[in-house]
Amino acid sequence: MVGFGDKPFKHICECCGAVAVLTSKEAYEQGWDYPGDGAIYPSSMFGVLSPRTCGNCGITETAYWAIAVEGKTTAELSENQLQAVERIMQEPDILQVDG
Repeated sequence: MVGFGDKPFKHICECCGAVAVLTSKEAYEQGWDYPGDGAIYPSSMFGVLSPRTCGNCGITETAYWAIAVEGKTTAELSENQLQAVERIMQEPDILQVDG
């Protein structure tokens, strides 16, 4: 499976911890930075380090920002950032919802 099509899946903000079950279109309309069909990033971006934020949080606290912009190593990431990287590496399977 590469993406979810029009099926809802878990969206987890790596900054504030918000969790929502949304379609890619709903997430895009609510400002989520997430891959998916019709979203900000294509479905092929699941499993690739990029921001995973809700519509209320910015990019500067993300693991992507810490690594790509600030040049941090994984040893220098916060616990939240490390957890985000671990989740991203398990996508899209970890985002599936039952039903």
